[in-house]
Amino acid sequence: MLRTMMTATNTMGELQSQLDTIGHNLANTNTHGYKSRDAQFQELLYQQYNNDKLDRTQRQSPVGIRYGVGAKIGQIQHNQKQGALQTTGRDLDFGFTSPKQYFTVLMPEGTGTREVYTRQGNFYVSPLENGNGMLVNGDGYPVADSNGNAITFPNFTNVKHFGLTAEGGFTVTYNDGSTLGQPIDLGVTRFERPQFMEHVSATYFALPQNMNELGVTEADLLTPLRGAGRTQVNVQQGMLEMSNVDVGRETTELIQTQRMYQMNARSVTLADQMLGLINGIR
Repeated sequence: MLRTMMTATNTMGELQSQLDTIGHNLANTNTHGYKSRDAQFQELLYQQYNNDKLDRTQRQSPVGIRYGVGAKIGQIQHNQKQGALQTTGRDLDFGFTSPKQYFTVLMPEGTGTREVYTRQGNFYVSPLENGNGMLVNGDGYPVADSNGNAITFPNFTNVKHFGLTAEGGFTVTYNDGSTLGQPIDLGVTRFERPQFMEHVSATYFALPQNMNELGVTEADLLTPLRGAGRTQVNVQQGMLEMSNVDVGRETTELIQTQRMYQMNARSVTLADQMLGLINGIR
């Protein structure tokens, strides 16, 4: 009975983590650029009882009895499936049309900044003290160019409209018809092995801090699209990528997980009742 209770409680803790993951997905259904998370389970160690000497019954299943101690979440993966595009008609809204491509933004960290990656492309202009403008995202983090520098441009108050070239070049047109000059390439990076990327928060990802322990290098995990690689950039202006959360699927998994949680909770209750009966007999 004690082992039954231990098995059930081990699994209940992991099922609660899965419920949290599903709830997080559902809460971000309307978050642009959000990638849903999937919890993958694996069983814990089990003990093998070989009773074939006493049990001569012919059966299709493996010989013996496997007595486990529950299951746990092996890993939580982010689904990289392309989300639907929402037309906004806004100059500073950019949406990717291919999976695994991310904008580079500079997140403040300590006294400096850290490069993080996001598919959330609703950008804005933040004024600087010298009269220039800086391209930022919805959280106020600077958007980086292909060289990792914050994108700035002069005389932002006289801007007529912003544009985007076929290769992801950011252009500025002023009221007098003049332009910024050469387009500024938006920093776009393609994830080669997304499962290794560290989920920082919300829609942000970054390189893992323990790459040496994982046995990978930066080149193994991502490819900055620069130079000739700009032809691979697939981004459209006036659009935003919606979340790729499948509400119907998440709701179904929510119900199934709740039923499994209830079943394990019931196992604990029954085991406790049986222990009570044994103590009563004594």
